[in-house]
Amino acid sequence: MGIVDTQSGKVEGLDLGNVQAFLGIPFAAPPTGELRWRAPVAPDPWTGVRAADEWLGQSWQPVMEDAGALSFAFNARSSSFDEDCLQLNVWTPGLDQLKRPVLVWIHGGGFSGGTGATPLYDGTSLAARGDAVVVTINYRLGALGFLNLNEITGGRIPSTGNEGLQDQVMALRWVSENIDRFGGDPSRVTIFGESAGGMSVGTLMALPDAAGLFHRAIPQSGACSTANPLDKAADIAAAFVDNLGLSANDDIDALMGLDPQSLVDAGNAVTASVGGMVFQPCIDGTVLADLPLDAVKKGAADGIDVFVGAARDEWKLFTSMAPSDTQLDDAVLAEILSVNIDEPAAIIEAYREARLTREEDTSPIALFEAIETDRIFRLPAIHLAEALLERGQGSYQYLFTWESPWEGGKLGSPHAIDIGFVFGTNDMSKGSAEFFGTGPAADELVANVQDAWLAFAATGNPSTDALAGLIPYDTERRATAVFGDPVTVADDPLGSERAAWEGVSAKIGSL
Repeated sequence: MGIVDTQSGKVEGLDLGNVQAFLGIPFAAPPTGELRWRAPVAPDPWTGVRAADEWLGQSWQPVMEDAGALSFAFNARSSSFDEDCLQLNVWTPGLDQLKRPVLVWIHGGGFSGGTGATPLYDGTSLAARGDAVVVTINYRLGALGFLNLNEITGGRIPSTGNEGLQDQVMALRWVSENIDRFGGDPSRVTIFGESAGGMSVGTLMALPDAAGLFHRAIPQSGACSTANPLDKAADIAAAFVDNLGLSANDDIDALMGLDPQSLVDAGNAVTASVGGMVFQPCIDGTVLADLPLDAVKKGAADGIDVFVGAARDEWKLFTSMAPSDTQLDDAVLAEILSVNIDEPAAIIEAYREARLTREEDTSPIALFEAIETDRIFRLPAIHLAEALLERGQGSYQYLFTWESPWEGGKLGSPHAIDIGFVFGTNDMSKGSAEFFGTGPAADELVANVQDAWLAFAATGNPSTDALAGLIPYDTERRATAVFGDPVTVADDPLGSERAAWEGVSAKIGSL
């Protein structure tokens, strides 16, 4: 087993044969006590050799009792939660000076759940196939990572609501300073993530503190269109403190001293009351000055290679977990969509016509799933590509169309379907096999997806033999890598639906 001397001390990992794994390496000090709701600081150095051979604590979060089709992926239990959660994991094919491309994974979970320490994100397969170094990270979640208390406490608790993002930056700084000791190239760092992880990737592209710490980005099912404005973040904080029965003026010490479970419970209550994804990056004017997409339009992501996309049927996963949604009729559909779309009738009709042309389901629930998929996930990917194009910078676009076999295929190509193929963990368990699928076609897709991700990490271009003809995204061809059976390149897939949004006022990427 290899020993690596990091800037904080020596770590000894696991020899897995074709790769070595180092688990649970601290990249920041425990954000506890006076460091709660503060930006992360460097970890204390240690003496001797630290064992890096097991997953460590996860950020405090709600326990997922039933995650439906994704239940296999959530191994969070309250006994594993710990405010001392700022660790990362590294998989490397060799402890040498070969300067391999580095891929840093930022997990999803709605900014309130998840962990980089889960078998679904095991980097062994990806690292071995591409002779690359893979890193997964933890960051603070929910109220501990994305709650702006600065406004309502007059700065006495100076949390900006972006502490979780600052954790991600701290992890990237650790990678920049240490990854060469693991055989990685600090000048070829790709950040990638799905859902809230993809939204994190998109936000880091706009974050001045992250500039220069990564060079390529793969936002998966989330991009640059998700962040709370400051006034909304302040309202959420006020509701949070009120739920705890405390005063933002008088109970600062009490807030700082609350046990983490109380914070999780209050976050759950506010989420149930307000609705949507209440914890997310905050446009606080200091850490994050603009909506990330607006920052990209001003040049924040100039020079960063981008490969961005979504799955075709993202929202089917969420309706499968909310059976009441299937009771929609046309009137209720229009009413629900009007919350985020001005005059939704035109969008509904455009989607109905497009789906009729392809002889697809046009029931209210099918239209709802298709519209929300595009509003929240696919359009932000396209808008990011278009914003980069306006800067004179090319990017690459993808669409995942592989269909989950779960319960007879009812999910289509849903949210999170890409993850198992990126990491090669689609068949790690009975549950993952039921969600992602197995067999020769699935194996071929794993190879094609990993090859594209690895090619992009190495060169900034995801083109492979299977993606011959893929060119940077433009508004003429809108060339898109399609990951399904087979893998191919298509021009402007689902173009009728995309075009229907032109000139429509809507909250794109809003949850």
